[in-house]
Amino acid sequence: MSKTDESAEAKQDVLTERIGHVLKVTFNRPDRMNSIGGQTITMLSEIFLKAEHDYDVRAILLTGNGRAFCSGLDLKDVSSGETDVSGSSKGFKINEHPPFVMRRMDTPIVCALNGAAAGYGMDLALGCDFVLASDRARFVPPIRRSVLPESGGTWLLPRLVGWHKACEISLLGRILESADIERLGLANRIIPHDELLDEAMSWASELAGNPPLAMAATKRTMRQGLDSTFEANTSNVMAELMQLFQTDDFRESLVSFMEKRDPKYTGR
Repeated sequence: MSKTDESAEAKQDVLTERIGHVLKVTFNRPDRMNSIGGQTITMLSEIFLKAEHDYDVRAILLTGNGRAFCSGLDLKDVSSGETDVSGSSKGFKINEHPPFVMRRMDTPIVCALNGAAAGYGMDLALGCDFVLASDRARFVPPIRRSVLPESGGTWLLPRLVGWHKACEISLLGRILESADIERLGLANRIIPHDELLDEAMSWASELAGNPPLAMAATKRTMRQGLDSTFEANTSNVMAELMQLFQTDDFRESLVSFMEKRDPKYTGR
């Protein structure tokens, strides 16, 4: 298969749709439970990076077609060598993978967890800023495949649920059904399956209506705060605040409040 053919196939495996200021991104390999391989990984990272630098994209909605959200790395691609996980400089470049690109993004990402998320797919879901889960959703930790959560799970889980629960999830490897996901606080909301996409789009659209510069600054300083002292984070927050005071959006927030109308934010 030529590189052009591979690229076209990857585009079909990941669908994108612009809905107002929301970019909807959909895994589209339902026949293979939306498993993700080398070309698809590259395409997804490119989609995220392009959206991050597009001022008209103010929120991203990530979901999957069919019964699964993402069943993890495509083991057929790994076994055939199409997806290289050897760690060589020409192979698995971890910092270029979607979970790591997502971690550096200021654009908010809403996950509509429509079904199973296993291994790599579980890391992708947990790496989103919001998780709205179907009552058919499930998380499948990868320990019983003799691997670890290689794409952020070992960093995220202790911060999301605490050390003891993270060990329970990661080391026992039990499947987490939607009730478990809700009990552990790994989703913002559990939603009836048939209502999931509409509700997720409602959340994403609400985000897209907020001032984008302020959202980016808020997400950025919260992210930085996870790895800094209170004092250092406060300094970062004040620096961001001083910049926001100079923006058109801040002025629009004041004028619209005084005029008793909905604000119209431009991201400037």
